[in-house]
Amino acid sequence: MRRLIAGLALTALWIGSVEANVVEHRLDNGMKVIVKQDRRAPIAVSQVWYKVGSSYESGGITGISHVLEHMMFKGTKNHPPGEFSRIIAANGGDENAFTGRDYTAYFQTMASDRLEVSFELEADRMRNLLLLHEEFDKEVEVVKEERRMRTEDKPQSLTYERFAAGAYESSPYRTPVIGWMADLDALQVDDLKVWYRKWYAPNNATLVVVGDVEPDRVIQLAERHFGPLKPEQVAQPKPRLEPAQRGSKRIMVKVPARQPYLIMGYKTPVVGKADQAWEPYALEMLAYVLDGGSSARLSNNLIRGSKLAVAADTSYSAFTRLPGMLVMDAIPAPDSTIEAVEKALLTEIERFKKELVSEEEMERVRNQIIAAKVYEKDSVFYQAMLIGRLETVGLDWRLADEYVDHLKRVTAEQIRQVAKKYLVEDNLTVAVLEPLPMEEAMTKPINGGVAHVY
Repeated sequence: MRRLIAGLALTALWIGSVEANVVEHRLDNGMKVIVKQDRRAPIAVSQVWYKVGSSYESGGITGISHVLEHMMFKGTKNHPPGEFSRIIAANGGDENAFTGRDYTAYFQTMASDRLEVSFELEADRMRNLLLLHEEFDKEVEVVKEERRMRTEDKPQSLTYERFAAGAYESSPYRTPVIGWMADLDALQVDDLKVWYRKWYAPNNATLVVVGDVEPDRVIQLAERHFGPLKPEQVAQPKPRLEPAQRGSKRIMVKVPARQPYLIMGYKTPVVGKADQAWEPYALEMLAYVLDGGSSARLSNNLIRGSKLAVAADTSYSAFTRLPGMLVMDAIPAPDSTIEAVEKALLTEIERFKKELVSEEEMERVRNQIIAAKVYEKDSVFYQAMLIGRLETVGLDWRLADEYVDHLKRVTAEQIRQVAKKYLVEDNLTVAVLEPLPMEEAMTKPINGGVAHVY
């Protein structure tokens, strides 16, 4: 117990001192630079975040942000295909990229004295990408195969994709990050050239550096390599607001699979887009009570207690560009049913509305969250991730350090209020995977399965 109390005190000091180690700077071309000093190891992570992802895409070109991410490694006027990765490896670093709904980001982790290598390469491909036809033809096929392996050949992933597409009506969060196969089939390299020129500009990017660095030196290097790049006219995306849901939705997906699968999602607000500022944090706490480790309610009541499910999870994020959902998913135990698991999950939701979460549970969740935040600070990569993500979705990076304090202020009564307000039938979408015999997967193409919405 003494170690725990000491740890919590250390956390409070740590969280309170983080802001002093961060320096912000904006280049004349509009690019934002955020530098956080962390001297515990002689390394630095450099990340370039672009405000573009699948939620920026329109029908017919879905998946274009992800394909462009692949093409960013395929050569510029100064560096032929493959040389970017070769140079990073030769300097003892590692690099990669990722595309999400709200952003595309590129990163390198290297010895801190090699930071300029990263800047020179990233600045070059920000504006000088070649986008060669022959490289595009090969890479789009790689993406299609990635879609087949990660979505179409994975029943649960396919069910989630159909769940999101059916749950959202107007929100671009209905679009899969990897894109629809028909759009990938029709995508042309000229489409990528337009997308690249439109979004990959310094005034649509944030450079985040965390590690054993001197902020003034980092800003000097950023001015040298990114400063000369010309800005672009970047139009803000249309709102595409999700209309109020007027009743529950149910989606049935039929594909060859070994076991059934259930997804349930409630439309919920996020930070900056809620009626009350505390509501997203109350939803975060509710999600932790449901699924915050082995002592949480889903594990206790559905998996170990009633043994209705072999797996049950909850996900919710308060920090996204647009409102999303609180989502629960579960796999029934062999002697259980989808109906029984769905009923049990609904019972857990109704429990929040009828009775207050106990102070013991609240304290357990607070301690878990604080401990998790301490461990996150051990990773310079994750520190940069959090800063970049918040900035790119239109929030202030300081929210990362305020997060724990916001959650600590949430009351049991506030959790009950958000449950009553948002976790209601009219906000609910349910998707069920109904397994077809596995033999059908061997005898005929399923074409992504069959989905029914009703």
